[in-house]
Amino acid sequence: MAAPSVNRTALAFDTSAYTTSIAIVDSEGTVLHDGRRVLEVPAGQRGLRQSEALFQHIVNLPGLMAQVEPVLQRRSPAVVAASVAPRNLPESYMPVFRAGYTVARSVAAALGVPFLPLSHQEGHLWAAFLALREIPEPGEPFLAVHVSGGTTEALVGRMLPEGRLELRIAGETGDLTAGKFVDRIGVALGLPFPAGAELERLALDYQGGALPKVGPAVQGTSVSFSGPLTALERHMKDFPPEAVAHAAQELVADALARWAVNVVREAFSAPPRRAYWVGGVAANTVLRARATEQLQALGVDAVRFAPPSYSTDNALGVAYYAATRALQDAG
Repeated sequence: MAAPSVNRTALAFDTSAYTTSIAIVDSEGTVLHDGRRVLEVPAGQRGLRQSEALFQHIVNLPGLMAQVEPVLQRRSPAVVAASVAPRNLPESYMPVFRAGYTVARSVAAALGVPFLPLSHQEGHLWAAFLALREIPEPGEPFLAVHVSGGTTEALVGRMLPEGRLELRIAGETGDLTAGKFVDRIGVALGLPFPAGAELERLALDYQGGALPKVGPAVQGTSVSFSGPLTALERHMKDFPPEAVAHAAQELVADALARWAVNVVREAFSAPPRRAYWVGGVAANTVLRARATEQLQALGVDAVRFAPPSYSTDNALGVAYYAATRALQDAG
């Protein structure tokens, strides 16, 4: 008789400030379901209040759960998980995550399976591990750069034996996040929110010519975007939209790459073997090329970016963490 499969399946939820997500992933890294619905932001607005986003999650979840049902009939989850906070810190809290947490706890109780919590930031990193088919060795330090609408942080990361991540902030923004900078420039140019992908497409239309002059955004392990935002907004009417988009994209890519280099020099005794970039801003192709070039020149062997669909908000990483944890617990 064949030995029973030790593969474990996890159902996970992520209800962030931007997207309602449900995913099913097994411990072998097979994505069985990836359902998402981006929250609707009225034209001209630069985001949603937490109460508005929470309401949209409540509206979105039943429809997304209906899409999951056929998969659950074939593969009953061994564990249910959810992102419960932005970061794995006692003071980290956002109301939007209560939507996914509440549904996940209820489903876990109904199925009689364990519930596992995870932070949204850890979920981003586990999504990268899933996409790249690699998990850091326990104890080995790595650079993690999380750049999104809600977070701009560079962290010294270590995988703990039980599968959780130890993350220490080594660099951060002093004011505005990179994602908010991109979104505010994009919305000012008439682009939909969130504006990252559309801003990158608009920047491709730039064929040369004068650009807005924007001051530096990096000082040591701190990166600032409020000054550059004010400068670009002030000169926006004097330049074509594609020139403004190009200038904004170049500023973000250059600032984040130089900032990450400074963090490696300050926070590591020697360059780490790996660097992982996660979050929606990390989907930008110009940033990917600039950061890879500069970090590899410093001695970081592998500069890793997940595919864009794994960089934006999703529940895949939360599900993959939970499935691998369930496999560990079963062993």
